[in-house]
Amino acid sequence: MPATPADSSLLMSRKDLAFQLYAWLDTEALVRRPRYAEHSRETFDAVLELGEQLAARYFAPHNRAGDLAEPRLEDGTVETIPEVREALAAFARSGLVSATMDEDLGGMRLPHVVSTACFSWFQAANIATSAYPFLTLGNARLLCAHGTPEQVDRYARPMLAGRFTGTMCLSEPQAGSSLADVLTRAEPQDDGTYRLSGNKMWISGGDHELTENIVHLVLARIPGGPPGVKGLSLFVVPKRLVSPDGSPGERNDVVAAGLNHKMGYRGTTNAALNFGEGAHLPGGRPGAVGELVGEPHRGLAYMFMMMNEARIGVGAGAAALGVTGYLKSLAYARSRPQGRPVTGRDPGAPQVPIIEHADVRRMLLAQKAYSEGATGLVLYCARLVDEQHTAEDEAGRRRAGLLLDVLTPIAKSWPSQWCLEANSLAIQVHGGYGYTREYDVEQHYRDNRLNPIHEGTHGIQALDLLGRKAVLDGGAGLRALGETVAATAGEAAARGGEAAELAASLTAAWERVTTVTAALWATGEPDRALANAAVYLEAVGHVVLAWVWLGQYLAASASDDAFHQGKRQAARYFFRHELPRTEAQFALLESGDTTVPDTDPDWL
Repeated sequence: MPATPADSSLLMSRKDLAFQLYAWLDTEALVRRPRYAEHSRETFDAVLELGEQLAARYFAPHNRAGDLAEPRLEDGTVETIPEVREALAAFARSGLVSATMDEDLGGMRLPHVVSTACFSWFQAANIATSAYPFLTLGNARLLCAHGTPEQVDRYARPMLAGRFTGTMCLSEPQAGSSLADVLTRAEPQDDGTYRLSGNKMWISGGDHELTENIVHLVLARIPGGPPGVKGLSLFVVPKRLVSPDGSPGERNDVVAAGLNHKMGYRGTTNAALNFGEGAHLPGGRPGAVGELVGEPHRGLAYMFMMMNEARIGVGAGAAALGVTGYLKSLAYARSRPQGRPVTGRDPGAPQVPIIEHADVRRMLLAQKAYSEGATGLVLYCARLVDEQHTAEDEAGRRRAGLLLDVLTPIAKSWPSQWCLEANSLAIQVHGGYGYTREYDVEQHYRDNRLNPIHEGTHGIQALDLLGRKAVLDGGAGLRALGETVAATAGEAAARGGEAAELAASLTAAWERVTTVTAALWATGEPDRALANAAVYLEAVGHVVLAWVWLGQYLAASASDDAFHQGKRQAARYFFRHELPRTEAQFALLESGDTTVPDTDPDWL
């Protein structure tokens, strides 16, 4: 039996999710699209409520247990605590794995933005256990888009039903994030399959006994292909070969060489996998049996579908961890008496809750601004996925795609950086108790610390934003984002008063984005332009989050209750305390500073 349900009010804010979905993002309008015509706000809310209930009942109660009792490799078998299997089985029974898919794949055509909001409950409750369905859905989507009908039936459908789980196998011990150096080989066979040999590293969900089978998507090289990333092909390689009746059969030649033990996400198995080393020999022949997905040498292009989805998902998980840390530190601050007002003169007077102290309110307000802003960013990106597939005309679909491209590195990195800072502040609010294991916030920090590395480091995302997305197609994505920012600023300016003041600050900040981007590339020296790309990512990310907060400020202007006042106050905080820091960053970028590239490695 599952443990006692957790207090869901400390996982996510039901009221904030509803505000973001309906008041800001107008998600209810999607029901006018043919794809979502059978839905309504009532069905959306029912899915969100289901997610909340399942997360509180099955995922949150073993979050600490999974952290303390990591998966272990015993005699070739990965063992996990039983609650993980129970949670995944409950998730599978709910139908949420396939919720966004078509009916013929077991789905309900749920909008991506609603699914993302729903899944945030699970990420907040237990980021480690939620990693299994998170990767599985991305794997299944890729196969549905690029696999053969037979591959969809053999692998994707069982994953969408929750019988199989999926992984993505990119990194190798000698390559890391440098995929041009991938060495895994795939030898073609007479029967049309391939035999893979090589080693993959850092594979989340790479081995376990939680489901009937594991479906690996593996980047490898076919002999004779071009060097670098252009020679990578994509293969589907199951842990157990799938029999004609669809059941898992003989073991494939894929084994876990060991498990990696990380500071966070400790309940997620993370494996080093060996392919084709003879531990299991299907049919007596060496090599792991794999099937080519799509065309040869286009593997990385296909894999980017899963990678980009995962990048936004990492941002969503970071935001969820930021939110739950904020809610727990807020509850603690309201209940923990300590000290007296700075103007209090009577040492015999009763202590006050620490939320009465200005510096504690500063830390809580910062957490709110970071975590609720990050939630808004990832939900907006999820809304763009819906627009990309269902907008009424081709222009609208293309514009959504442009926006999604340019925002993806920001949606991955900004929450990973600043919601980690929110978790640090949550520890600080708890004082000495914050870094003890009696309170959840220390684990949330450790879990979230992985997200600045997951799916590409800040540096990789920065190079992607400044080196590719900002200039791709003549800067079309950045222009589309600028038009979106200008539309919100124009609406705010028309309202006058404080809204117009915030709009003016945002407009000035966006002008700096465009002028500095142009100045960086005007040098004609890519190495110099990209030397401070991480600074560019952080500065542009802050401007984007200011836009998110201006949108939420406007949406919150309809009421003066405490919730809406809190939204407007968080927006003020972001504009007054956070946005101004970008000017120093833009000035540094504009100066062409070469302090970093001029540093001799011997000086360090």
